[in-house]
Amino acid sequence: MGEIISDLIRQFLETSALEAIAVIFGLASVWYSKQENILVYPTGIVGVLIAVYLTLKAGLYAEAGINFYYFIMSIYGWYYWLNTDQDRDQVPVTDCSLSEHAIGVLITLGSFGLIRFGLDYTDSTVPNLDAITTATAITGMWLMAKKKLENWIYWIITDIIATPLYFYKELYWFSLQFLIFTALATWGFFSWKKSLEYA
Repeated sequence: MGEIISDLIRQFLETSALEAIAVIFGLASVWYSKQENILVYPTGIVGVLIAVYLTLKAGLYAEAGINFYYFIMSIYGWYYWLNTDQDRDQVPVTDCSLSEHAIGVLITLGSFGLIRFGLDYTDSTVPNLDAITTATAITGMWLMAKKKLENWIYWIITDIIATPLYFYKELYWFSLQFLIFTALATWGFFSWKKSLEYA
């Protein structure tokens, strides 16, 4: 336990200001999403643009790719949430239809298959876990942009798997961040469910 605490302190001291800003904006984005606040998108965009730069610089090209996808979906989500009639500030939370559930499962399985195949050509030591967290995050972001309640389920799965995965990789701060994301996503699910019930 003492070694983990020393590693956390060392990593904290070695964290660049830019990385810290990205994490702060990432946490803020999830918080705003839970609140159904449109600021989810500008804060998310700042966080992912910094993450794209940092991951490219570090040679983490797949991570840069997923962050670029988050950027594109954030622009789409920002437009979609505000593209509503005169009576509402933004679109309401809705449930997935049967076809949207099917598309979500297909996106997840298809993404997993492609990513898992691609990781065979890398030195990844955790290809299955890496592929599933990315695949569920892709679907979660798509459903969040559509303001579907079920987006939180995909984020919860992503965060639950990512927490021990990052811990195993000795990236303790990221592991802690995903643990916080798990709590926020669970809270977000119940907040959006309540919003849906009162719509």
